[in-house]
Amino acid sequence: MWLRRKDKPEPPFGMPLEPVVKPMGYSDINECWRLDQRCFSDGEAYDRETLRYLLSHNKSFCYKVISTSNEMLAFIIGMIEPDDTGHVVALGVAPEQRRKGFAMQLMDAVESSFLKSGITTVRLEVRTSNDGAQRLYAKLGYGIIRRMPHYYTSGDDGYLMVKYF
Repeated sequence: MWLRRKDKPEPPFGMPLEPVVKPMGYSDINECWRLDQRCFSDGEAYDRETLRYLLSHNKSFCYKVISTSNEMLAFIIGMIEPDDTGHVVALGVAPEQRRKGFAMQLMDAVESSFLKSGITTVRLEVRTSNDGAQRLYAKLGYGIIRRMPHYYTSGDDGYLMVKYF
């Protein structure tokens, strides 16, 4: 016998019960751009042309977290660089959706894609002031390789972090 929970309405047929990670493609460019603008309001957001390039590149791995109403809550763009290293180019989570595990899920998805492609080294850049992101990356096995003075447009320093599989 099925018991129905009264505190949670059933989603429409075919809709997820909770946010899920899905591949992101060229058709997601506008929604990704809008979310990127919200996540990186300090001038570090990508323009549409750069996102168009990243989303359509044949060596990119792009994922999104979508809500039960099909809204993009978070995204990640990874790319295989010419030197055969993986590069986490962008990771953004909507400000009101942070600390829910979406960044961890997206990192897992992109790292899995890198591994399936034979990539054994992944790098990323992070602001020296972004303690939360640094903790996440350290938890995932990334280590700080070097400090990059004035790496960001704002003049902020960045860290280069690397993970070896």
